[in-house]
Amino acid sequence: MAAPPPSPNKRRDTDFMKLLMSDFKVETIDNSTKELLVELHGPKDSLYEGGIWKVKVELPDDYPYRSPSIAFVNKVYHPNIDLLTGAVCLDVINQTWSPMYDLENVFSVFLPQLLLYPNPNDPMNTDAASLMLGEPATYEQNVKEYCKRYAKSEDIGGAPQSASDEEISGDDNSAW
Repeated sequence: MAAPPPSPNKRRDTDFMKLLMSDFKVETIDNSTKELLVELHGPKDSLYEGGIWKVKVELPDDYPYRSPSIAFVNKVYHPNIDLLTGAVCLDVINQTWSPMYDLENVFSVFLPQLLLYPNPNDPMNTDAASLMLGEPATYEQNVKEYCKRYAKSEDIGGAPQSASDEEISGDDNSAW
C-alpha cells in the first residue's frame, strides 16, 4: 500500500524550513508560514546587481498545487512588475509552476530569471516595457536609478514615495 501524499500544510512547512536554511533572509508575517517576507539580491551581471528587495510571498491554501503570489515591497523598475503594487506578473510563475517546485526555487531560479530576462511583450509596467523596446539606454538608466533609490539595505522596510519619482520615469502624468 502506497503512502498517502503529504498534506499541503506539511509540504508548506517543509518548503518554509528549506527556505529558512538557505542563504535567503526570511521573516514570517503574523508567525504564519503562509505569508513571508524574503530578502532578494539582484542577480550578478544584471541591471539589478547590487539591489536588495524585500519580497512578500503569500501561499494559497492549495500550495504547492497552486503557485504563490509574489510582490516586491520596495520599488523595482521592470516590465513584468507592477510599479505601484510590486506584484509580479502571474504568467511568469504560473506558466512554469509545478508542485515539484518549492519556495527556494522561486528565489534561486524564478525571480533571478525574471530580473535577468524581462518580457516586454507581457507587461505590468507598460512604461518600462515601452522604454525597454524603444529606448533601451533610458530603460537601463531608470532601472539603475530605481536600484540606487529604492533597493538599498536600508530600503527593504519599504521606501517612502517621493514626488521626484516622476523625474526618473519621465512621465509627468505619473500616479504617484
